[in-house]
Amino acid sequence: MKSYENTHLNIKSWAEEDRPREKLLLKGKASLSDAELLGILIATGIQNMTAVDIAKVILQSVQNDLNQLARLSVKDLAKFKGIGEAKAITIVSALELGRRKKATESAEKPRIKSSSDAYEVLRPYLSDLSHEEFWIILLNRANEVIKCEKISSGGVSGTVADPKIIFKYALENLASAIILSHNHPSGNLSPSQADRDLTKKLKAAGNNLDIPVLDHLIFTDKTYFSFVDEGIL
Repeated sequence: MKSYENTHLNIKSWAEEDRPREKLLLKGKASLSDAELLGILIATGIQNMTAVDIAKVILQSVQNDLNQLARLSVKDLAKFKGIGEAKAITIVSALELGRRKKATESAEKPRIKSSSDAYEVLRPYLSDLSHEEFWIILLNRANEVIKCEKISSGGVSGTVADPKIIFKYALENLASAIILSHNHPSGNLSPSQADRDLTKKLKAAGNNLDIPVLDHLIFTDKTYFSFVDEGIL
């Protein structure tokens, strides 16, 4: 009868793409590099490339920036050697869970005291996007967040914000004030003339409804532009 002794392989004899899993079990998730964590999602390698090797190639393509990685679509990821549609979907799904975790953490209804507070509230919703979206923060009388609401989603260079929809949400949620925001995927912080005109239009509408527009933020992944801080609201 075959002995069961020594049937467990030494870690060094495991396939290289399996080692991050063992490392996670032995040392904890914080001990793994970004490439090793991504390698676990990729699961298997190809000839002459382990899952971790493939992960390193993907990360190098985005300068090892996880925010940029989160912007890649299923089609973008499937272009890499060794990444089929199923693996690409797994990676996108894992990154989306991370984004939603951030959104859950921000659900404590913080109080907005400054433009930087508003930026942090919006970060889970507007980070890592490759297209423009327009969002509003609805506030109560104490400037506490009631909720954040997406108004529209557009293309790479623009989106539409309908004042009727914006103030419909504000009225339905009994908001006492609102903050406007939209992202610039390009990273350009300068407001366009259309941004300025829309802000003036919405400010006037808010004044008429007694729901003041407190600010308009142009959001990028690294920083923001505040109409109030720049003295143009």
